[in-house]
Amino acid sequence: MTAASSVEGRDRRRVRYPASPGHRDLALVGTAPRVAVVGAGIAGLAAATGLAERGCRVEVVERERYLGGRVGAWNEQLPDGTEVAMNRGFHAFFAQYYNLRKLLGRTDPHLRRLRRLEDYPLVDAHGRRDTFRGLPRTPPWNAVAFALRSPTFRLRDLVRMDPRAAAPLAAVSVPEIYERLDHLDADTFLRGINFPESARHLAFEVFSRSFFIEPQRMSAAELAAMFHIYFLGSSEGLIFDVARDNFDVSLWNPLEEYLTAPATPERPGSVRFRRGVSIDRIDSRGAGFELTDDTGTTMAVDAVVLATDIGGLRRIVAASPSLGDAAWRAQVDATALAPAFAVQRLWLDRPIRADRSCFLGTGGMDPLDNISVVDRYEAQAAKWARATGGSVVELHAYAAAQTVPAPAERAELRERLLARLHAMYPETESANIVGESLLWRQDCPRFSPGDFAARPGVRTPHPHLALAGDGIRVDLPVALMERAATTGWMAANTLLRQWDAAGHTLHSVPARGRSALLRTLVNRERQSR
Repeated sequence: MTAASSVEGRDRRRVRYPASPGHRDLALVGTAPRVAVVGAGIAGLAAATGLAERGCRVEVVERERYLGGRVGAWNEQLPDGTEVAMNRGFHAFFAQYYNLRKLLGRTDPHLRRLRRLEDYPLVDAHGRRDTFRGLPRTPPWNAVAFALRSPTFRLRDLVRMDPRAAAPLAAVSVPEIYERLDHLDADTFLRGINFPESARHLAFEVFSRSFFIEPQRMSAAELAAMFHIYFLGSSEGLIFDVARDNFDVSLWNPLEEYLTAPATPERPGSVRFRRGVSIDRIDSRGAGFELTDDTGTTMAVDAVVLATDIGGLRRIVAASPSLGDAAWRAQVDATALAPAFAVQRLWLDRPIRADRSCFLGTGGMDPLDNISVVDRYEAQAAKWARATGGSVVELHAYAAAQTVPAPAERAELRERLLARLHAMYPETESANIVGESLLWRQDCPRFSPGDFAARPGVRTPHPHLALAGDGIRVDLPVALMERAATTGWMAANTLLRQWDAAGHTLHSVPARGRSALLRTLVNRERQSR
């Protein structure tokens, strides 16, 4: 595996959003503001970094005992007492995640704690296989090459597609795409343009379920935006990086050390972390706020960034009647969660066959969505595999149930996942399971038709209160971890403007399709309506 690409990426057409000018250290022009950041996931950590680098005193309050939120990590024990690394599952760090990579670059300027996966194949229930290895990076030739060599997308399929109806998929403009397609679900849209069913199951279903939702429930606008971000809008390519070690070791422990170290000219502010603490209520107090945690302790601050998951945001706002106005509170209350998902990690007593991919996406193999051979890329898992002669395998079941199921249903899904693994990787059928962790969660934001317009944004009715997270609206072409990082930096910038402090520059893939021809087709289609 080669080294990860740079923080800046390779796409010369990426869009730069310049930082607003202002003070670089607020402590030099008065009393440094005290800011509470609620939630230490990617969004909260980006906000805390942005604020501390302008001289703010930042208090980060995190419900869990670890940092990173849904990209957090911890240790567990196998039945024999061996301590092993654990997290919530595989995460892909794409090259077009500019604002996330900017955050990671604070402690790893060359991103050496990430490593590049050169390919991740997709396979369906009929054994048809797609790959992203060796594709050209420049749109639209990347899509053309992928289609031409795909066993699920043939020339006659291209002829049968409705080019006028399909044009928005290839010529996305953000946020206009939501006005055009957010009323439709992804499955209905793809059927309407005659997109081939086999390719729909293999390619689009794999990607839609990475949003923890089925194509029948996912917004067509989100699907089109995703296609733009990862394919036709960016020349970074669809190959991604993974963390070389468990997320705490590779990502968050170094960032915590950076934020809590003695002040420097680059980071004149201070950050204090409080883990294992949940904020119950936030009350307005003049121009600032008073936070009350689950121990009854209160904290007075000048400003707040709410960077919790959707459930935490709804809970805190519901318990804090002085926050916002009625319309904003209704927006927050209307946010919804995606279906529950499961991550099953297995420590096996024998290795996976050497030619297996590190990561394999699956389509039409319910409930399995992908298989990761963790010991091929994660240092702690590799160390355990070398010492035991075994392997560490991870199975994902996205959108596995509408809610976290009862124990009996969980046991049934476990057996179905194992059966899929044995069918696809027969060498695992005779392996003994040395250790196992089956994790269920339901805390990801929903991206269904109509959700975008109702989603609350970074700004709130109170100038000193900002929101951040991957469920928060932002009118830029970003998704998943990159949306969390982007909104975190934006929340910091929003507060910094109140104090005439300098902001932080952001980047994204182009906000509209790169092909003038495709944009012309879209405009003609609009005019014909």
